[in-house]
Amino acid sequence: MSTNTKPKNTSAYVAQAAIAFVVSLFGTGAGIAYLPLDTWQRGFLAMSGLFLVTSCFTLAKVVRDQQETQTLIGRIDEARLEQLIAERNSFKSV
Repeated sequence: MSTNTKPKNTSAYVAQAAIAFVVSLFGTGAGIAYLPLDTWQRGFLAMSGLFLVTSCFTLAKVVRDQQETQTLIGRIDEARLEQLIAERNSFKSV
């Protein structure tokens, strides 16, 4: 029988992810602002960066949701198997 504990992220891992996100977003924004480009080129890079950030959030959510679904399906299958084993137990006294 398995335990139903979910793995938890440490606070250091969460802080590292948040800091990395802020630094990369700031670096991209500063790079776009200081590149010797026309306004429309800066706008294109800014919109591309914004689309990249939002699509990364969406992808992360989809991957998390699929993993949670697989975990739930696995637990349901395990419970069904345990029920079948309990019903077919040949050592059970009648």
